[in-house]
Amino acid sequence: MQKLIRAGLVVGLVAAALPALAETPSGSLAALSTQPSMNVFRRFAVDRERMIEFYGEVLGLKQLPSLRLGGGNEMILFEIGTAQVKLQATPAASQYPGGAVKEATGLRVFTFFYPDEAALTSRFAAKGYPAPSFTARAAGGRAAMVLDPEKQWVELVVLPGASAETYRRFEAGITASNIETSRAFYRSFVGLEELAPIVDPVLGTTRYPFRHGDTTINVWSFGEAVPANKSSAGIQYVVSNVEAVDAKAKAAAVTIDRPLGPFGQGLRTIWLSDPDGVTNYFAQIMRRQPAAVPASR
Repeated sequence: MQKLIRAGLVVGLVAAALPALAETPSGSLAALSTQPSMNVFRRFAVDRERMIEFYGEVLGLKQLPSLRLGGGNEMILFEIGTAQVKLQATPAASQYPGGAVKEATGLRVFTFFYPDEAALTSRFAAKGYPAPSFTARAAGGRAAMVLDPEKQWVELVVLPGASAETYRRFEAGITASNIETSRAFYRSFVGLEELAPIVDPVLGTTRYPFRHGDTTINVWSFGEAVPANKSSAGIQYVVSNVEAVDAKAKAAAVTIDRPLGPFGQGLRTIWLSDPDGVTNYFAQIMRRQPAAVPASR
């Protein structure tokens, strides 16, 4: 089962590699990116149709063709800007620690942006979901926290009149046990651009944002004495040189969950863990060599 899960997470890569971001720090792992964003995955144990309805019809994400993994397994894909949200059915997901955002560490929150609060709220009502309760947001606009069918958190941010680019953005929130250790990982090891911290009255803590193109990872902490959720969600980077990631991970003594090696059709990957065990995995699309042409006689 774990092999099928990992295979689905990898084969969901966008096949056409995009240019790396010029503004990323030279020498960082983010500078190796061939996609101007990060992908995320979330595992679930509830009915797949409910998850598809929620992320597609309610949240309004564009569904892409699912990937059939064999044995009745699949990876459900949604597009958000240049990134993807990937959903994988996993029976064990019902056992992962949950509760309030502050009650477990791990990748706990997905954040989406919208222009129209009334239109968004009407989609919740049309599918029988409770109406989101929006409040003023410190960074502008209004925000609401809701639960998806798996009881995992989704943040809705309404910013009327923003640019079209704003609504293509995507954010993911990590509850860390040690904020400084986590910040150092995403800033110094991964090499994401650290933005100014934001006091969040909804969560009751400070967000530390790390951006890569269309995607931002927010890190926050409520202390160390909470359960660890290492498995419900994670982050994927598409890179040009996965060997460089492997070398840097070993030099920095970063935990390697799955070592460097071939994976799937034409891929090489390495799976790493952040300080709280959140999966950060890096995948390189290996170009196929053209078949040799027999010499003419």
